[in-house]
Amino acid sequence: MEKPKFKHLVSTCVPLEIENVDTDQIIPARFLKATTRDGFGENLFADWKKEASFPLNDARYAGEILVSGKNFGSGSSREHAAWAIYDYGFRVVVSSFFADIFKSNSLNNGLLVVQVSDNFLKSLFEAISKDNQTKVEVNLEEQFIKIIASGLKENFDINPYKKVCLLNGYDDIDFVRSLQDKIIAFEETRTAVSL
Repeated sequence: MEKPKFKHLVSTCVPLEIENVDTDQIIPARFLKATTRDGFGENLFADWKKEASFPLNDARYAGEILVSGKNFGSGSSREHAAWAIYDYGFRVVVSSFFADIFKSNSLNNGLLVVQVSDNFLKSLFEAISKDNQTKVEVNLEEQFIKIIASGLKENFDINPYKKVCLLNGYDDIDFVRSLQDKIIAFEETRTAVSL
């Protein structure tokens, strides 16, 4: 899957005010039979989407940012959860806590996870509840998230290596290829070792 570069996004949000969302809820196991990453988005939250009131069924909400309650992506380590969220059209997931494996899988697949404080998350849910067209700015280069209408802003952490990969649209192999000239230069400075 070719990943576009991610630097900056301004979008409305889809609020999922539920805590402890695990990967089986994100993409149920019965949909894990495909061998490519495409097509998982249509089954994102498949069981929950059966409820008419589920946020993804609510026409008031749209955008490229999914805002979820605390402890998002727990459970099994299935990479398909990140694939499904990305394939659905989300580019950012915001929560006050992410499971480590889900966070890693997401960043490896071009999906930015933004971990915020409980207070910021609460303010974000409140803003979306008051105005479903609330826009949020996510700036990866400067590592901040901001509710545009109120100006409320918070910085977030990200692994520096993953940041470089997202900014450039790299996977691990692309990153190594980006260093090719430096690797060649280093090899040329080494003296031959005779055996």
